[in-house]
Amino acid sequence: MIENEDDLVICAEADTARDARNAIKECNPDAIIADIGLNQGDGIELVRDVRAHYAHLPILVLSSHDETIYAERMLSVGANGYIMKQATSEQILLSLRRVLDGDIYVSESVGVNMIRKSAARGALMSSNPIDRLTDRELQILHLVGKGMSTRDTARLLNLSIKTIESHRHRIKYKLNLTTGSQLVRYAINWFTGQEAGVCI
Repeated sequence: MIENEDDLVICAEADTARDARNAIKECNPDAIIADIGLNQGDGIELVRDVRAHYAHLPILVLSSHDETIYAERMLSVGANGYIMKQATSEQILLSLRRVLDGDIYVSESVGVNMIRKSAARGALMSSNPIDRLTDRELQILHLVGKGMSTRDTARLLNLSIKTIESHRHRIKYKLNLTTGSQLVRYAINWFTGQEAGVCI
């Protein structure tokens, strides 16, 4: 789709966060399109890391994950836009051109929701318990839902097992869960729901 555009060209592709960082160094792209789910690493951390090292590089997140949960979080860590993979080709190209022009892109429904949340901030806590999780807690819930063990999660995120266990404890508290098995079931059901309806 992108290659069919006269003014756009793909200069590199990467399956992992590490390969993405190397590709950015080697190719010096005008923009990057990132996904939240990577073979190795995590899209949230990738966007945060890219923004820290490349302050003005436009980042568009193209993902199958629910925009009502992830869009605002990705913008908060440095993304310039967020669009679902289910969007039309025209919408995806529009979002890419928008971030290339230095603007922010989110769907109309996300934009409206962000305005409402901003207006009501401090008045009421969100009814969605997922909104209570920090970025790191959401990242760990995502990995639990993918079936990753505490040890593997610690290795992937370069954290101690004790730190991961502490995060898991806080996640259970915020989601009103009491046991580790309840957390795993919740995470798998939530992750499965995020993955449903993927259109690439």
